Amino acid sequence: MSQLGLLPRRAWASLLSQLLRPPCASCTGTVRCRSQGTRDLSPQQVLVREKILDLVVSCFKRHGAKGLDTPAFELKEILTEKYGEDSGLIYDLKDQGGELLSLRYDLTVPFARYLAMHKVKKMKRYQVGKVWRRESPAIVQGRYREFCQCDFDIAGQFDPMIPDAECLKIICEILNGLQLGDFHIKVSDRRIMDGMFAVCGVPESKFRAIGSSIDKLDKMSWKEVRHEMVAKKGLAPEVADRIGEYVQCHGGVSLVEQMFQDPRLTQSKQALEGLGDLKLLFEYLTSFGIAEKVSFDLSLARGLDYYTGVIYEAVLLQTPAQARDEPLNVGSVAAGGRYDGLVGMFDPKGHKVPCVGLSIGVERIFYIVEQRMKTSGEKVRTTETQVFVATPQKNFLLERMKLITELWDAGIKAEMLCKNNPKLLTQLHYCENMGIPLVVIIGEQELKEGIIKLRSVASREEVAIKRENLVVEIQKRLSES
Repeated sequence: MSQLGLLPRRAWASLLSQLLRPPCASCTGTVRCRSQGTRDLSPQQVLVREKILDLVVSCFKRHGAKGLDTPAFELKEILTEKYGEDSGLIYDLKDQGGELLSLRYDLTVPFARYLAMHKVKKMKRYQVGKVWRRESPAIVQGRYREFCQCDFDIAGQFDPMIPDAECLKIICEILNGLQLGDFHIKVSDRRIMDGMFAVCGVPESKFRAIGSSIDKLDKMSWKEVRHEMVAKKGLAPEVADRIGEYVQCHGGVSLVEQMFQDPRLTQSKQALEGLGDLKLLFEYLTSFGIAEKVSFDLSLARGLDYYTGVIYEAVLLQTPAQARDEPLNVGSVAAGGRYDGLVGMFDPKGHKVPCVGLSIGVERIFYIVEQRMKTSGEKVRTTETQVFVATPQKNFLLERMKLITELWDAGIKAEMLCKNNPKLLTQLHYCENMGIPLVVIIGEQELKEGIIKLRSVASREEVAIKRENLVVEIQKRLSES
């Protein structure tokens, strides 16, 4: 009997599943090379993402945020019952030594845990990191099971709506800076939504479930959402119809004033509190010069359970021509809100720390930028090399090494081919293909005369420079470019 015949039944089943698994689009073998909903990034893609992240993080820092990092996985109990219906999307890990662990679902809950654990009462923080969700990937919408989040949060007791307005200002600064086109930000308040549900006749036990349905109105029609609430979640049809009168309303501060006069909604104390805060928020947004970018939208629900007050979501706007040329239906590109009760869930004494924050949808933004670059044919330079060290002659490796060491020690980004005797044409072609602006050339004649040839790759002009002046001349040229 062969050694394979001794495999246990479970091992045979595992082996067969591997062999029968269909190949991925980029692999010629029979075994998948990576999990669904994940992706590899090429050097070009990494560079584009880094530019997006640099702009986002620089904005966070401009507003006084400090960097923070938290573990990729948390105790399972930390993450459970924080995300409502989405809790089923958390990736659980096997018990590895007595602890039940899960991959983090977002950066907000770990931040709240950090504040409670370290007894931090005030903090402006930003964090960039990967999160994981067990949902059906939609690559065409920039949705993955593993993706990067960029968060900004303000924790602490402050006067109402000032931190909230700053978060909305940050979203506007980032989206303007990324030049993605026109956008608007939908804003509402969990207290208004809960008050609306109460006066419309929704049982309190169904608030979060019905809110989750309302949150789908950006992807589904009211008719479809109404059917889900009635047929799947057991809501009375007349209650659903009353909700429909509200969730199809959107506008500016005038809608806030209108809701103050609504005879049904004003029966709810918490709805009135939320409307009062929204009115104050629009006042501050006017001072920040962004009120025209923000609309009060009663259909906005934000499905996560931990939100307690103001909630918001930024979406890109497209002209009909853009929509026809670029079908980029990626949903929201930034979102956030107030979560005043989350920290208290992790504090042994239940001490609360009010918090408000935002998250930038890096993957969705990256997808949009990537598609537009493909359409325009724009090329991306994948290295920052400033100078290439070349030679036309054999046996000059040691001289190239000495020369490139001078450049590295001076802080100049430099490269050379890792070959003993490369051809000069090969070296020059490499510079053109990689977009390296300058080449320094050393050979026997240059070595004798104590000079170096400095070549501009774009113009192909060469000048002779004294060896001792080379670094200064290169730095001068780079500063002028």
